[in-house]
Amino acid sequence: MNQDELKGKTDQAKGKVKQAAGDLTDNERLHDEGVADETAGKVQEEFGKGRRKIGEALKDLGDQIKR
Repeated sequence: MNQDELKGKTDQAKGKVKQAAGDLTDNERLHDEGVADETAGKVQEEFGKGRRKIGEALKDLGDQIKR
């Protein structure tokens, strides 16, 4: 897991907490911020997964070329 994946998971959790707090306090703005944070976290996590997979593919390619 790389930094982007970790930050994405953290932002998703933060978003869920904000959503719950917004629901409990009837604060629509806080709930909406939570939805935005969770969505941004999902995007960042997927970006991190993509980066990791590309890095792994390049490493595998380099290993094959060395043979």
